[in-house]
Amino acid sequence: MQSWQLPEHIADILPSAARELESAKEQLLALFRVHGYELVHPPMMEYSNSLLTHIDAGLSLKTIRVVDQLSGRQLGMRADITPQVARIDAHLLSANNGINRLCYAGTVLHARPDGFLSTREPWQVGAELYGLEGIEADIELIDLMLKSLNVGRVGALMLSLGHIGVFRALAGAAELNEQQSAQLLSLMQNKDAEAVKAQVNTWKLDGMWAKAFTLLPTLYGDRVVLDKARALLPDLFAVGAALDDLKAVCDAFPAQDVHIDLSELRVDNYHTGLLYAAYGNECHDAVARGGRYDGLGEYFGRARPATGFSFDLRTFIGRLPPGERMPVIAVAKEDMAAARETIEKLRAEGHCVVIDYGIVSNSSSDVKNRLTSENGKWVVVPNT
Repeated sequence: MQSWQLPEHIADILPSAARELESAKEQLLALFRVHGYELVHPPMMEYSNSLLTHIDAGLSLKTIRVVDQLSGRQLGMRADITPQVARIDAHLLSANNGINRLCYAGTVLHARPDGFLSTREPWQVGAELYGLEGIEADIELIDLMLKSLNVGRVGALMLSLGHIGVFRALAGAAELNEQQSAQLLSLMQNKDAEAVKAQVNTWKLDGMWAKAFTLLPTLYGDRVVLDKARALLPDLFAVGAALDDLKAVCDAFPAQDVHIDLSELRVDNYHTGLLYAAYGNECHDAVARGGRYDGLGEYFGRARPATGFSFDLRTFIGRLPPGERMPVIAVAKEDMAAARETIEKLRAEGHCVVIDYGIVSNSSSDVKNRLTSENGKWVVVPNT
């Protein structure tokens, strides 16, 4: 193997795709800005405990760790920017006890890919809202998420909704311990109602709770699932509140294609309530994910209501208009010194000016114009 080869699931981004991504990033940050979201730039590397690797098992497996040669402590390369933004809200922006709207765009690094077609270096873009507990905050973020994906031209979108509050209410009422809850959550991911039924029977749960857990993997589909869930699940306040949240979101997007799944619970995550994701009709997986994660900032000294979403900007590659290069103006090497003042003036005005050394290059092979001297003046003329 050549020493310069890249690791698996790591790739360079070449000029045309890089222009696409930078253009998309600019549009997204402009979109976030007009919705009131302020840009933050957390560092790529922090002490691993600050990245919450000790709290979230899934995040821990994704995090690459190294030893800090200055302190001797363990550092982590961020695998998710959301915990970092929660730290910023809880600590650095703690003077504001109201709403903080924050956004970000940066690369993260994963120790292993999420899937066979996934990169280990996603370009994570997202927005987070802190300080508002009501469903209005989630609706605001879902609206912004859908608008963001329209920038990426991923086609018709399906909004997928879930709510971990339903499962947690049932688990609490059935008095499941932490290990049992985690085991049942894992089984839920496969939509295998028979496996869930067998497990709860093994634990000899009360029939009402056993029936409810067995029902959860079957409660998915369009908006009518909410009525079915109200009719079939135990009448617990927290279950009703979760279903009310889901209905509020559905009502806020009456024309949106919506899929509801009460067993979409994201085993390895820090979310606490409403879960949402967007799927494109030509994408093999969700193109964006988000949800509520109240209290995550408690580890950093301030528990706050919070909701947000993120996605990998690399998903947009090939879906945006080709990243066009700026029109190039060439100037001959021998004219460079005499024309320097004009060259710098053109560049200051936003024109691309390259020096033509007489060798074909990627920056001069498609020259349309040339800077030349005519009657003692430097002028731009069509290249011949």
